[in-house]
Amino acid sequence: MSIDSYIHKVMPGQPGGPLLFTFHGTGGDENQFLGLARELLPTATIVSPRGDVSEYGAARFFRRTGEGVYDMADLARATGKMAGFVSAHVAAAKPSAVLGLGYSNGANILASVLFEEPGLFDASVLMHPLIPFEPVRNDLSGRRVLVTAGRRDPICPPQLTTRLVALLQERGADVSVEWHEGGHEVRPNEIEAAGRFLSAASAKTGEAA
Repeated sequence: MSIDSYIHKVMPGQPGGPLLFTFHGTGGDENQFLGLARELLPTATIVSPRGDVSEYGAARFFRRTGEGVYDMADLARATGKMAGFVSAHVAAAKPSAVLGLGYSNGANILASVLFEEPGLFDASVLMHPLIPFEPVRNDLSGRRVLVTAGRRDPICPPQLTTRLVALLQERGADVSVEWHEGGHEVRPNEIEAAGRFLSAASAKTGEAA
């Protein structure tokens, strides 16, 4: 798979430093989290792809047939394509750590890649993810995951967030959770938690290398 298989932007960082992929929500684009990613991890090279599916003009990473009802065949297509895109960038950059941050639909494609190809990402931030299906049972030992969520999120109900955390833990991932009392919006405590998590994960991976 080519490094250009998605429309994307790259914000260069420290050569040989961490590589941070960002994945936008429905209706966002490759610019949505570039600035935030730079603030969270200043030394990282940031790669931000744009979803290749249009839902009434809103960019997404895979198709759905309704709210929370996924086109599983297209999710499989998108997961394979994204895994190839990430792998190509990792091979070119040879980074000290491979990190991911996704929100909503972007968190869902990141989670799907994590379950299918657990060796790709050292650490991942899943902001308001929704995984309403049983993922493949690959071993996620050594993978670090931060899940952030709203206790009143109408799109990603808390019980499904709790279920996803359990699924990740059952597969061996090191999971932490950051809640807020609101809905589907991203709040400051989530951003602060993501910054702490990514900095720590980058440092730990660098030490291990």
